[in-house]
Amino acid sequence: MNPAYETALVDWLACAQRGSQEPAARAAEQLGDAVLHAGTAGHVLDFDDTYLPGIAHLTAPTAPAALVVGAELGRSVGEVLEAYAAGFEAMGALARASYPELYDNGWHPTAVCGGVGAAVAAAELLGAPREPAVALALLRASGLRAAFGSQGKSLQVGLAAASGVQAARLAHAGAHVPLEPAARGWEQATGGTYAEPSAAEQPAVEENWIKAWPCCLQTHGAIEAASQVAGEAPRELNVTVHPVSLQAASVGPEPADGLQAKFSIPYLTAYTLTHGPPTVESFASVDPEVVERAQTIEIRPSRDQLESEFVLHAGGTELARVKAALGSPQRPMDAEALAEKVRGLTGEGPVRVDPDEPVLNFRPLKPILGI
Repeated sequence: MNPAYETALVDWLACAQRGSQEPAARAAEQLGDAVLHAGTAGHVLDFDDTYLPGIAHLTAPTAPAALVVGAELGRSVGEVLEAYAAGFEAMGALARASYPELYDNGWHPTAVCGGVGAAVAAAELLGAPREPAVALALLRASGLRAAFGSQGKSLQVGLAAASGVQAARLAHAGAHVPLEPAARGWEQATGGTYAEPSAAEQPAVEENWIKAWPCCLQTHGAIEAASQVAGEAPRELNVTVHPVSLQAASVGPEPADGLQAKFSIPYLTAYTLTHGPPTVESFASVDPEVVERAQTIEIRPSRDQLESEFVLHAGGTELARVKAALGSPQRPMDAEALAEKVRGLTGEGPVRVDPDEPVLNFRPLKPILGI
């Protein structure tokens, strides 16, 4: 198996362990649904891996489905990894085929495609028929970009994960729903395109980002560009971005709270110029000094740039350009940086993954499931 799946899973587990302390995750926990809770916890920091060709977080709904069902069934870490990989690629194919239509129509691809990924992962472990599980997940698909900057974003991902697991359980119990009409109906409703993994396509995991900063991926180039000129940049700046960055990170220079700040390019540019790149703690509140500086930063869209390319200018002079930020497939973080990210989130060292170990004994999973 490609080791990138293991990397993404361990990264998500660290995000979920830290994210379980957040209000949205604590609220989800009260409902008693372990998949909903884990799915919310793993995404609430917006620090989990992201698949740019579909602008979707592929681990966010698939990992909780595979881990929780695997733990219930007493499966091994290796079996859970296999199921997670299957769900990851099923969700990736759907998100890739449906980009940019889902995004342009106001849908949140992680949530809208996540039920399918979770259903495939859970069906693999349950031995359930895949087609009715996927069909049921498509019938229940939902999630809007309007949730960005609020607790709704992570909660709708947790709900997608839980819905996918329910779909797989129903299929395992004998429910039969034909896939073709469900897929066509999903396309009609969302504007997306139904697709399944193909050997002709590059595996989604090979184009996956492991995030370096806990905020919207479409702000990361701005953060890195600002970090290159911090201490030298003039007061008034402009940042040129691809229009998709403004779809994803649309919050202006005055975010109402830390969740909104994760989706503000001017705020995060100003934050990095003032304090350095943001950490999880940076979003506990909004910094008035940063807001004041963010007012002097103009964001300009340009379709001449790559989707995650950012250019920082001052007075017509280019100060910094980032085509692919740290954590992208073009510039992956090294093992030391990944270990440091996990340590910063969990307070613990690198995670050893033994495929033969029962997943119930897998140390990073225990704090998430409360075992």
